[in-house]
Amino acid sequence: MESFNRIKLKNGLRLIFVPQPSSLATTVMVLVEAGSKYESKDKNGLSHFLEHMCFKGTIKRPRPIDIAGELDGLGAQYNAFTSHEFTSYYAKAKNEAFDKILDLVADLYLNPTFEEQEIEKEKGVIIEELNMYEDIPQRKVQELFMEIVYGDQPAGWPIGGQKDVIRKITRDDFTTYRNMHYLPQSTIVVVAGAHAGEAEQKNIADRIESYFTSLHEGGKGGKVKVIEAQDKPSELVRFKESDQTHFILGFRAFDVFDKRRYALQVLSDILGGGMSSRLFQKVREEMGAAYYVNASPDLFSDHGLIAAAAGVDHTKLEAVISAVLREYSRFKDEPVPIKELERAKDHLVGNLFLSVETSDELGYFYGGQEVMGVSLETPQVAAEKIKLVTADEIQAVAKELFVNNRLNLALIGPFKDRTFNAILKI
Repeated sequence: MESFNRIKLKNGLRLIFVPQPSSLATTVMVLVEAGSKYESKDKNGLSHFLEHMCFKGTIKRPRPIDIAGELDGLGAQYNAFTSHEFTSYYAKAKNEAFDKILDLVADLYLNPTFEEQEIEKEKGVIIEELNMYEDIPQRKVQELFMEIVYGDQPAGWPIGGQKDVIRKITRDDFTTYRNMHYLPQSTIVVVAGAHAGEAEQKNIADRIESYFTSLHEGGKGGKVKVIEAQDKPSELVRFKESDQTHFILGFRAFDVFDKRRYALQVLSDILGGGMSSRLFQKVREEMGAAYYVNASPDLFSDHGLIAAAAGVDHTKLEAVISAVLREYSRFKDEPVPIKELERAKDHLVGNLFLSVETSDELGYFYGGQEVMGVSLETPQVAAEKIKLVTADEIQAVAKELFVNNRLNLALIGPFKDRTFNAILKI
């Protein structure tokens, strides 16, 4: 796997080339430092709504079908997504279609028209997307967990926003927000795959520069720093008639720049990273209480989490919560055995290399680091840091994080006026 090349243009826009000579496809990806944490409460959901609107027409391609039809006609895979801290747009196609997907992705990012009629129609689409998530408790509980941990601040608000806010968004809201955040210095363009080779980089960089000179320039709007405040375990129980209870149980952690993130990553894998993980073996294999159970860290620019998630039998819920808490406690009480530690490292490293096999995932691996402000690492470097994690480092992280004033539970199930405070302690 070849390394990457990072270039910064005169206007501040960053380019990342990731060669993959054997790839049959090339990916063009644009990432921008604009997500729900950059919003005010009366505009919550605007970042995600804007992402949708970029596909609804440009000056060159005025109708949604003009964009989708051209991409489909190339056999391309394409999409966009919005997170708390950034938004990403991408297209992947056979190498022969590279010039066209570069033009398309640049066009939809740079030249959205925000037609009033399309805005009004898309409000219905966004609201139905929010309704869909309400009907998927496995997905909805993730929003509830962020709400119970962070409360009424941007980190605790849903990325998709609230329906009453979506209905009030106007064309001026899009243009104002875009001029605050969609700027050269906050934009990254990634080219990954066969067309990202050294011989082509100068020509492609010149073309990208010519496209993006039209990008509005100005001072970047910031985001509010996350306030961490908790003195005891917290819970949020949402009533819903369902066949399973879905819950997330986890702890406040640290930000993505913390060097302990590799120890937390290995700990999470041991806890719930696969079928040999402790939670899978305990909750599914031994207790027969769940179909899905897993654990993972989620680290941001100024805060972070580690959490376990499961969908369980209602009658076994308290037993499962207690079992998960005991598994968390084990990391504090006893060092991870060397055989289990090495298996988790091998699992993580193996998954890491499998995850960057395709040009889009390889592009996101580097683009995701860049947009978060993390120093770029190759998969090989990241793998070496995972391999260096020790049992002592894992135990030290567990002792610091797995305490009552960092513990949170979010839950969706058929429970009214029910509290789990009595067992919510570690």
